Amino acid sequence: MATPYPYVAGAVLTAAQLNDGQNLPINDVTANYVLTNTDRYRRTIMNNAGSTTITVNNSVFVAGDIIWCYNKGAGSTVITAGAGVTINTSGSLTLAQYGGGYLLALSASTFTFFSGGGASYGTATGGSSSSITVGGINYTLLTFTTDGTLTVTKSGLFDVLLIGGGGGAGGAATNDASGGGGAGAIVGIGATPTTIYLSANQSVDVGAGGNGGSSDRGGEGFESAIGDIITAPGGGAGGSSTANAVTPGIFGASGGGSPTGAKGLSVCEAFGNDGGSGVAAAAGGGGGHAAAGGNGASTTGGSGGNGTDISTWISGATAYRAAGGGGGGTSAGGAAGNGGVAGKVAAPGNAATTAGSGGGGAASAAGSPAGIGGAGAAGVVYVRFKV
Repeated sequence: MATPYPYVAGAVLTAAQLNDGQNLPINDVTANYVLTNTDRYRRTIMNNAGSTTITVNNSVFVAGDIIWCYNKGAGSTVITAGAGVTINTSGSLTLAQYGGGYLLALSASTFTFFSGGGASYGTATGGSSSSITVGGINYTLLTFTTDGTLTVTKSGLFDVLLIGGGGGAGGAATNDASGGGGAGAIVGIGATPTTIYLSANQSVDVGAGGNGGSSDRGGEGFESAIGDIITAPGGGAGGSSTANAVTPGIFGASGGGSPTGAKGLSVCEAFGNDGGSGVAAAAGGGGGHAAAGGNGASTTGGSGGNGTDISTWISGATAYRAAGGGGGGTSAGGAAGNGGVAGKVAAPGNAATTAGSGGGGAASAAGSPAGIGGAGAAGVVYVRFKV
């Protein structure tokens, strides 16, 4: 049972009430809240899907008062000093979901907040910065499309999403076709964000896309990484069919498509999918993050495997699909995966334009010059933190 705070003159407490002295009543709050003197005798718990504030005003409390403040809502809660009030803390006055602690009044206008809710979100700079709202929660989003430095200005938690570079498609000799490039991995997408704790600056490497092949298979995509903490592998290269030899697609986060024979495999099903295989003059498509590459058949190149929609992570609004496989090349062209690029009807192959996508396979009709495979798209690194 909750102790009947505050005690009043003449009250008679039972033994059970005396033994239960730490069981304070709960003040469940669903909107911005201004603390009152009564909050010395209860625990204030915020509960809102959006951002809220707890305001501490001057001359409400006296030295020695303890005010318990918590947040169980999905939206962050900020403990805010009113006019003439100072609040000191070694941590953060922003309470993430299930975070909290207590305010100790040193005087009527000076308080220290002692956090008891574990690590909170940090802050950082780097890349290009924007403000986003996802699920009613406000974030700062840092986007790295080139190598750079993540400068940590306050230690804490950070949500991360990394996409590796896409693989390049192979080259195609006259009257032949090449396989589409495989997509780079997407690391950090899912129902629960991938969150890391950072207390120091980190180098950010954005994986380059693999080059399109001319006389051989394409180049593999390169990995994206944050320091040595987390990486997203690049996509596998598409196979080629040239005067030199027929080479199959090779493995990667998603495998590259093949002109004939064995298909390129994904190194891990969590990263992507296998590429497709082909037949004469109809190559397989590269694997995508969400689906395998299609097989070539007759005069139709295999479609690239579909990518994955990451819009809920980076904006919550605009649709943005990344890491699709490149289509396999034929004399009729190969269809792109959703988020990838199409295989070309004639040289040169298309380059991928969506992050982490594989390049489109090349094709070259009889009497035409050799086809050049499409290059894979570079990856990207996203870092976000609550504000």
